[in-house]
Amino acid sequence: MLGGPGAGRSTTVFIVALLAIFLAFGCAPEQPPGPPSGNVIVAAGDIANCAGEGDEATSRLVGGIDGATVLTLGDEAYPEGTAQDFEECYEPSWGQFKERTKPIPGNHEYETEGASAYFDYFGEAAGNPDEGYYSYDLGSWHIVALNSNCGEAEIRCGPGSAQTKWLKQDLAANSDEGQCTLAYMHRPRFSSGEEHGSTPTLEPLWEALYEAGADVVLSGHEHNYERFAPQDPEGRADPERGIREFVVDTGGKSHYPIVNPIANSEVHNDQTY
Repeated sequence: MLGGPGAGRSTTVFIVALLAIFLAFGCAPEQPPGPPSGNVIVAAGDIANCAGEGDEATSRLVGGIDGATVLTLGDEAYPEGTAQDFEECYEPSWGQFKERTKPIPGNHEYETEGASAYFDYFGEAAGNPDEGYYSYDLGSWHIVALNSNCGEAEIRCGPGSAQTKWLKQDLAANSDEGQCTLAYMHRPRFSSGEEHGSTPTLEPLWEALYEAGADVVLSGHEHNYERFAPQDPEGRADPERGIREFVVDTGGKSHYPIVNPIANSEVHNDQTY
């Protein structure tokens, strides 16, 4: 559950990261113990691989949370995000939640030119195929889906890029008092993972989110789970204005180790889907 400052807001968004339900993070009011109520988000990345059964296990967890909005954090279908990968690997497990899924593309989707099979599979829910980023509201939260595949096709993440300009405009247009903001993108700005680690090229997107007062960022890519204390776009602890990041790459594909946690890492797990 996302909770904290902002008492009096009537709608709460929960994040079930396929590992635990987190209490007292973000800006929605803290709720008493008990089953989740209001709007529910279930999120994970790096999901389906026909050679394994991890996605079947995590899909059973998702299936037990009625009515949750499902955020897939990229690399939905291995190995190359082809139409066959989606049909044979993703569809039998997480495909059952397609009608309530809000996806973003990962790098493996772009193994197929332009991530065309990904955009064909999810259709309008994935946004414009030339962009792969979009936003929507869920309860009292504004949700921003970003495309972190900088350099693929026309996707860029620099300060003057179309995506960064769009993000700033979108955040400015959705800055109502009392509204919380959550963003999600495949690659993590910060990660202690041994395989990929942090992604400095995402700093302009984080700067836009930070300046707008965003509360939470979800990412994948590094096949593990990690939660960070609130921090600024350069990785400095900032308990007052900082963004709390969750790396939630626990969808079922495989695990990457975390050996030396970086600054502000609070909790990590590299063995659990």
